[in-house]
Amino acid sequence: MTEGSLAVEQHILVIDDDERLRLLLRRFLEESGFRVTDVGSASDARKVLDGLAFDLLIVDIMMPGETGLEFLADLRKKNAVPALFLTAMAETEHRITGLESGADDYISKPFEPRELVLRIRSILNRAAAQREAPSKSISFGPYSFDLTTGILMHSTGR
Repeated sequence: MTEGSLAVEQHILVIDDDERLRLLLRRFLEESGFRVTDVGSASDARKVLDGLAFDLLIVDIMMPGETGLEFLADLRKKNAVPALFLTAMAETEHRITGLESGADDYISKPFEPRELVLRIRSILNRAAAQREAPSKSISFGPYSFDLTTGILMHSTGR
């Protein structure tokens, strides 16, 4: 990890049953400045998510047991962590289903690793911008100015 890298503290969870692909993704993403945890199933992902927070999930759709689609649809009920499907399912209908289940992006295998990193950074930048949305009011001394309505209020302190 390089000092000053934009992705220094960004932690990605890779969920894919293909161990070889997980290791390749881990190596490439770590070289790109991300911290990576990888698991081989949706059930393992649930265990890890119970104890750690992640900035992004990379999820395969076709996994034994619970599919990536089922996993993400269920996760979305309580967790809004950004997610990207990385899968061999490349048909338009598959992409639409993946995005409808709550994914922020969808990439078909085989994929270009640099494109994956660019898409990850794009998702993470959008998520950061949403978290850092400006306040709707500004307070100074006993005054508060509502940016939405344009109303300046004075607090009497009573």
